[in-house]
This record gives sequence, structure tokens and C-alpha cells, in this order.
Amino acid sequence: MSNADVEKARAFVKSLALPASPPVMLGAAGSELEFDAARQDAAVVGSDVVAFVKEVTPEQRNDVVNATLLAQLVANKAHPDPKAMPQVLAWFDTYFETLSQIGFATQDLGFAEYTAGGDTFEAHQAILEVAATLLVGSPGAIVIVKKTLEALQKMDADSPWITLFHRESQSANTARVQMSVVEDDQNGGFLLSTIAFGLEAEKKVTQVLFFRFQKNRLKLRHHMGKATISPDVLAGVRDQVRQKVVAFSTSFVAGLEV
Repeated sequence: MSNADVEKARAFVKSLALPASPPVMLGAAGSELEFDAARQDAAVVGSDVVAFVKEVTPEQRNDVVNATLLAQLVANKAHPDPKAMPQVLAWFDTYFETLSQIGFATQDLGFAEYTAGGDTFEAHQAILEVAATLLVGSPGAIVIVKKTLEALQKMDADSPWITLFHRESQSANTARVQMSVVEDDQNGGFLLSTIAFGLEAEKKVTQVLFFRFQKNRLKLRHHMGKATISPDVLAGVRDQVRQKVVAFSTSFVAGLEV
């Protein structure tokens, strides 16, 4: 990405319209997460759970958190209350398009019908199943997906992390869930691997993760894909993205120990 492209990305961020900022819920206004450079970390970012391997610096982890939050806010503004699968998929289209506009080179944005064995669907099990395919050759990334889901499963249903995730992932009888892993791509950049599910149920959705759905009562689509971004590009839009999302961070982002 050239300097001109970085300037274009900055201008794009500046031009974005976001939803009205919500009340502060989870911490001090404007604060960023204190990631630990010596270990793997994760964060709940709206309807996304983002996990990081040790090679990604704390500052870069916050950069990715801010970028994924920005993409979600833009999608929320464009599709505030998805009521059916087409609107859920349109939300994801806007999300990934926003990432691409700020420097992420995305691959394979299509959603396909999810066809697993059995008569029931459990999102956390499906994430693990897809991760085994998407992250093949990266055993460390697969391990952190498992540890992150285990950490979420052990939490109380009323914890701020679970409350945040449920608030952002559900809308009436539709829901979406994402799990992302950020790691070094061995070419000097970063690799963002994303697993996403969109579902439309016959009845109101009250929980997505760790809940068993009857598959014959669902419309279910899934996506698995990867995006790359260079550290220079990530740093080049850092201030603009941070300033854009600062009012939302404490209501949409929570750290997670794994």
C-alpha cells in the first residue's frame, strides 16, 4: 500500500458515519486494553471474539481491535436491526468492505450453507470444526481458539463480557457470531483469520454461543476467510481509527484472559 493509499484510507475513516455512541459500560472513557506482550491474549469486540498470538505487539493488538470495532460500527449504522438472513449477510458484507478500505487485503468473502452432521447446531463446536480447516498448519492458532472459547464458557452468564457479546450478536430472531485469530504471516505482516456464522431462527434468539439449536429450525450460513495487512499500513491509519472509535471502546470492547 503506497502513501497515497494510506492517505485515501485515512480520508475514508474520516468520512464514515457511525451510530450514536452508547453510554459507558465497561471502564474508563477512552481507555485501551492493556495487552501482555509475553503471552497470548483475546478480546470481546462487539459480536467478534479476537485472539492474538504472542508475536503481535500490544499496540498492534489494540490497532486490530480498533479496526474490527470500526468495521462493526459501520455495519451497525448501515444495517441496524437485521430481521432476516439477507440483512445479516449484508451486515457482514459491509463489515469486510470496511476492513478492505482501511488496508486489509481480504480473501474469499462468500458465505456458504453450513452443512454439518447431526440434527443440532452449536456455534462453539462449529467454530472449532471450521478452525481445524481454516487454521491448518498453524497449531498454535487452533490452540488459542480452543482456550478462548473455554474461557468464555467458564464465565458467568451475567459477566460484562457475555452481556456485551449477547447484546451485539443478536437481533430478534437473527444472530451472528465471529471468531478471529491474529498472527504473524511470516512475511513481515499480519494475518487475520475469521470464522463467521449468520443464522435466522424460527423464534427469538436469546443466546448464540454454548447453546444448542435444532438445525431444521434454522437458516444457517458460514464464512471462513483470511485477510492480511502490513504493520506500516496498520500504523498509518492508527490515529484516525482510534479517534473514530474512542467514544465506543468502553461499551464495545472487553479484554479476555485465556
